[in-house]
Amino acid sequence: MYRVTIIALLAVVLAAGPAPGADGNAAAPACPTAADPNALERTLQDLQDRAAELKSYQVNMDYVFKQPLLESQQRRTGVLSYAKLDDKSFLRIDFRTLQQDDEKEQTYVQQYLFDGVWLLEIDHQLKTVTRRQLTETDKPLDAFSLASQHVPVLGFSKVEDLRRQFDIELVPAPPAEPAPRPHLHLKVKPDSVYKDDYVTIDFWIDRQVGLPAEVKAVTPEDDVYEIKLLNPKVNTDLGRKQFQLEIPRSGFSEQVIPLARKAEGQPVR
Repeated sequence: MYRVTIIALLAVVLAAGPAPGADGNAAAPACPTAADPNALERTLQDLQDRAAELKSYQVNMDYVFKQPLLESQQRRTGVLSYAKLDDKSFLRIDFRTLQQDDEKEQTYVQQYLFDGVWLLEIDHQLKTVTRRQLTETDKPLDAFSLASQHVPVLGFSKVEDLRRQFDIELVPAPPAEPAPRPHLHLKVKPDSVYKDDYVTIDFWIDRQVGLPAEVKAVTPEDDVYEIKLLNPKVNTDLGRKQFQLEIPRSGFSEQVIPLARKAEGQPVR
């Protein structure tokens, strides 16, 4: 399930909030066209400019994991929240439903909380609590920094770094699409640090708010992750209480996974 968490992190780290004073109801900017030689650079730069102002982000998430070789599919829905509070960042994911293949959707509560040091996972169906330490207690990580170890962070990665890892293309909009969205296609290069994790990653950007609205990632095993981000709320007042999880005690097993430390002269495994 750790990889599930990282892919979910992808959803939030792609967020690029409007600049201060921006009106979420303002007219949408013109969609860049692939025929414009400068359109790709402008799209990437716009994501970086907007990302610099992100203070909080909350969005409904429709998350689908497909395994075509096994003819299997899982669909989860939930809410993702992120905020910077007191010089620390917090990320919370609440999955609320699960649908396996063509079966009826069922309630399945699974919660994640990252506080900069520990990643907490609570699975209410399996009755398990897992605490995973991801960094030293005196060296907390931002959620963006954590995710960038596993996925490319549009808006937070330097453009030249992205180009070293990917061939990047601004995909032409379908002719019949009435309100085309900017579509970025990233193809992993053979020597990329992401070559063992992804083959391609696609992003569709909501022009109205300047946020990614859809993400699709394909792995070397032909597995597919699809994330739709719905009804985003950007730079609203998310307090610390939003990032507090009550840990159930009765009937739940708990596992603590401390930070892997490298012994002197020995590599971390």
